[in-house]
Amino acid sequence: MKAIVVCSGSMHDTSWHKKIFNDCDIVIGVDGGALHLRRLGIVPDILIGDFDSISNEDLEYFTNLNVKIQKYPTKKDMTDTELALEYAVEVGAKSLVMLGCLGTRLDHSLSNIFHLKKLLKKGVRASIVDEHNEIFLIDDSIKINRENNTKVTLLALSETVEGVTTRGLCYGLNNEVMELGSSWGVSNEFEDDSAEISISSGLLLVIKSRDSY
Repeated sequence: MKAIVVCSGSMHDTSWHKKIFNDCDIVIGVDGGALHLRRLGIVPDILIGDFDSISNEDLEYFTNLNVKIQKYPTKKDMTDTELALEYAVEVGAKSLVMLGCLGTRLDHSLSNIFHLKKLLKKGVRASIVDEHNEIFLIDDSIKINRENNTKVTLLALSETVEGVTTRGLCYGLNNEVMELGSSWGVSNEFEDDSAEISISSGLLLVIKSRDSY
């Protein structure tokens, strides 16, 4: 099952984001992410949150469409995003795309990136996506496709990542060790139409970034 979780971070290009919904099984709106969904013309299966950032108008709009509403208290131990991700796992999601998860709040952006670790441990392949970035976390391997104006960055999220091997990138790696805090893997480029990255141990962030699209 593929789930899409829509949060209230930056989502500027409506047409770009709308195509992400073509093959999903469930859409989960997170609090103020309801505004993005309304602009996209997408009706979510459920809205989750303490609803401190959703407008009354948006809440009423989706309530009138009989969207399931799951409200939590403002004082709680998880962010609304983490609650939504927990829900996605509970209903059987094995693939998950997180939209509106990056923005001006660095604390929320980092927290959302770290959620990828929790999801990976639960067997869920997740990504954080916007017009300029696609962020993945791997503990084994991944294949990514080339796009125009795209750079590929590899960053250790564990103390060390061993056995880092790449194919299809200009600056190839063969059974290398990457360390947390090193910028060694920043801004690689595609050499072929696709690239494969594999590791033998650790956790590796794989980021496709583009300044324009």
